Amino acid sequence: MKAPRIISIGEVLWDLFPDAARFGGAPANFSGHAAMLGADVALVSAVGADEHGRSGMCILREFGVDISLIQVIQDSPTGTVGVVPDREGKVAYTIHEGSAWDRIEWNSSVERRVTDADAVYFGTLGQRSIVSRSTIRRYLVAAQAAGVPRIVDINLRSPFYDRTLICESIRLANMLKLSDEELVAVCDAFDISMDEPPGALLRRLIEKETLELVVMTRGAEGALLVTRDEVIEQLGIPTRVVDTVGAGDSFTAAFLTGLLRGESHSRNLAQACSVAASVCAHAGAFAL
Repeated sequence: MKAPRIISIGEVLWDLFPDAARFGGAPANFSGHAAMLGADVALVSAVGADEHGRSGMCILREFGVDISLIQVIQDSPTGTVGVVPDREGKVAYTIHEGSAWDRIEWNSSVERRVTDADAVYFGTLGQRSIVSRSTIRRYLVAAQAAGVPRIVDINLRSPFYDRTLICESIRLANMLKLSDEELVAVCDAFDISMDEPPGALLRRLIEKETLELVVMTRGAEGALLVTRDEVIEQLGIPTRVVDTVGAGDSFTAAFLTGLLRGESHSRNLAQACSVAASVCAHAGAFAL
């Protein structure tokens, strides 16, 4: 079977843990995991002309990610994020501003790659700057016009989002991935009351917009998938949690790759939960 061709768009950065720096950024994490799962993945992003940028590009290349669409910004540093895990493995983030990924510029050759892909992945954090937001949305509009599936992974990091960003991002996609912790903010953005069970709330999102499916991760409780025709629940996979960094990104990578390969929703959801659980068992998004 031909490898699914996926374009991932957004931030590349390093997570600065108390004991070490680890490569990250949701689109970068997604790209690495999707490539390891056999997809043909190209990442659209920007890094600085610094050691973090060079190291990140090497890591992506080792995972099999096409880095030819990553721009090198001479006068901006590669993104960094302060990360502090708590005793349960959940983390607090301090996202540093003025990073290279805030300056992703539009390129006609990249647009051609986007419109020829089998799917496009993007998030919300990568849109925090006017420059990158404009570029990302220009690519998404082109993908939409070409009929290319688009999955948005809502990645809400305060203070870099608001109701408008959430709504506009979802309206540029036909598939939505979110976590149960993000459900309240997403429902609030669309004026959906929280007085129904999660499955019903996700169905309301589909009915309000042009979404074909919504998939929600629920931490140790597993995941929930809602389409216009069905609701599928997957129980969590037991694991010893070291931290949860990158787990959601790996879930989305496994889910989208399986979807493009024609896997059934139930089998695909189970596999995505299994991949995410394995990521929780080690520090950082990858076992480097």
